[in-house]
Amino acid sequence: MARAKQFDEDTVLLKAMKLFWEQGYERTSMQDLVEQMGVHKRSMYDTFGDKHSLYVRALNRYQEVIAKRMVEAMNGARSTKEAIRALFEMVIYPEKGFPAGCLMVNTAVELATIDADARAFVTEGWAHSEIVIRGLIEAGQRSDELDPSLNAEELASYFNNALAGLRVMVKTVEDKEKLVRIVDTTLSLLK
Repeated sequence: MARAKQFDEDTVLLKAMKLFWEQGYERTSMQDLVEQMGVHKRSMYDTFGDKHSLYVRALNRYQEVIAKRMVEAMNGARSTKEAIRALFEMVIYPEKGFPAGCLMVNTAVELATIDADARAFVTEGWAHSEIVIRGLIEAGQRSDELDPSLNAEELASYFNNALAGLRVMVKTVEDKEKLVRIVDTTLSLLK
């Protein structure tokens, strides 16, 4: 007879996600995962499969976490410019208990060229981010907040790239004021 799980699957998946986010895929051993997640190795394999399968599940969970944070950040904005700024500032000021930086950027650098699942995750993540930003720009143009002559598609690509760069910088730059000035300069393109 199979034993009932002694853990909450989502709770331990979040722990795995944070560990992969902090250490990367290659530096995270199965023993690290067992210790961080607080589950027996057999239970981990039975529930999540091998390390790669767990990583893919952690990536999907990360997308859910970040999508929720993006929505929350944008919902508090009173204008298009504030909404776009909120996306940048959520990178500068990570949610309590979460590492600085971005698991998607880490995955792009570490695995996207050698792992099809990682590449698909990163490609989908960049596309989603760009679509969100483009939608904000177009909404700002429709409401006359932003110059209608701006090329929304190109500007969204540019902001998405700037956002990825900021996600890298927050891992090593402790001067939050400097990061905010970088965001100010980036957003100065919005007329």
